Amino acid sequence: MAIVKLVVHRFTVGDVEDPDLYAGEPLIKWEKSEAGRWVMEHAVVTPIWYKYVDMNTWGYSYKIVAELHEEDATFFKLKYCDYSKSKAMG
Repeated sequence: MAIVKLVVHRFTVGDVEDPDLYAGEPLIKWEKSEAGRWVMEHAVVTPIWYKYVDMNTWGYSYKIVAELHEEDATFFKLKYCDYSKSKAMG
């Protein structure tokens, strides 16, 4: 069974003194959401978050990446990804 790395959530934080502190609220909010609970339950290992400088907003961009089995990744994309938005998650 193949393992797939998938971006399961993205969000941005403005130009603040301690961006990781401000990122805590959206991280926990996502983890308590239906999609977050599903990912935490089905991920092969604990998902990892990454922080990047976002030059477009002069802030920071965060993404949560999970390793899922191929079947679980397909289920996640079909159930939780909104491809009508300009930035697709996966």
